[in-house]
Amino acid sequence: MPAVPTQPLTVLIGAVLPEHLQRQFTGAFPDQRFIFCESTKIPDQLPEADVLIAWGFTPQDIERAGRLKWVQSISAGVDRIDGIALRERGIPLTNSSGIHTNNIAKHILPLMLSFARRLPTLHDFQRAQTWNSDRGRQGVFEITGQTLLVVGLGKIGEALAKRAKGLEMQVIGTRRRLEIERSSACDEVIPFSALPSRIREADHVAICLPLTRNTTGMFDAAMLAAMKDGAYIYNIGRGSIIDQDALIRELSSGRLGGAGLDVTTPEPLPADSPLWRLPNVIITPHTSGSSPKLMERAVPLWVENLRRFLNGDDLLNQVDVDAGY
Repeated sequence: MPAVPTQPLTVLIGAVLPEHLQRQFTGAFPDQRFIFCESTKIPDQLPEADVLIAWGFTPQDIERAGRLKWVQSISAGVDRIDGIALRERGIPLTNSSGIHTNNIAKHILPLMLSFARRLPTLHDFQRAQTWNSDRGRQGVFEITGQTLLVVGLGKIGEALAKRAKGLEMQVIGTRRRLEIERSSACDEVIPFSALPSRIREADHVAICLPLTRNTTGMFDAAMLAAMKDGAYIYNIGRGSIIDQDALIRELSSGRLGGAGLDVTTPEPLPADSPLWRLPNVIITPHTSGSSPKLMERAVPLWVENLRRFLNGDDLLNQVDVDAGY
């Protein structure tokens, strides 16, 4: 439980907020000082900040932030923040888990349906002004009755599982800690340790994991080789969770049916990457969580956490820096 501040705080917000969202802070906390940034770049006022709300935070930033008492990550993932260094200084770290849930879950579904209905190929026909019904029907399949493996049953993974069940899919989920009682939309929930032996059952594999030292390279060449022939893989976590070179080999050979990638290694993806040219790959440029309502969802969470911080109450979405989320 954080100590109750005895002096007014300076809160530095590294997000571009419209005036009506700024007023949610200033109206609720008239005695605090707020610095609203005009870009996502952390400004020169960082040494003045007691509280920082930001996308990322480098070790150099930590050295500059001598007054810092709490960091709120704008994203759910905290791989761009050195949580260990913050902990060494006794600075709590919280994330914005939950604000992207619906958008990311809904982003994965159209990727799946695009492969099922061959929409990339049909779009190519449209651009070429070609009416080709015979070729357009080749390779079409139904996802009803197919098996989706959701790797990571956090808020996004659970939202995806719920929606996949609505499409009459069989859903298997993986979770790190099965000992914690938690309801799930999945037909079955298995531990991460069972993933290598169970992954071959899946027609579709959706990676909904944060990037941590345990998930980096989780989908290596052996894991990808264990997937079912013709299966599809989707990644909305971080690019480094997949061995990208091994994925390219599996896709180029045609053994895997396809990949829907919202994240890559590196980002932006270089123009010479083979992924751009593979016909069985759909790439979106890390946009799965995007929404014009994103800040509308985020600001109430941050305001509530600031209220808790000022009152000395437990913060929402506290990050376990050892686990990485």
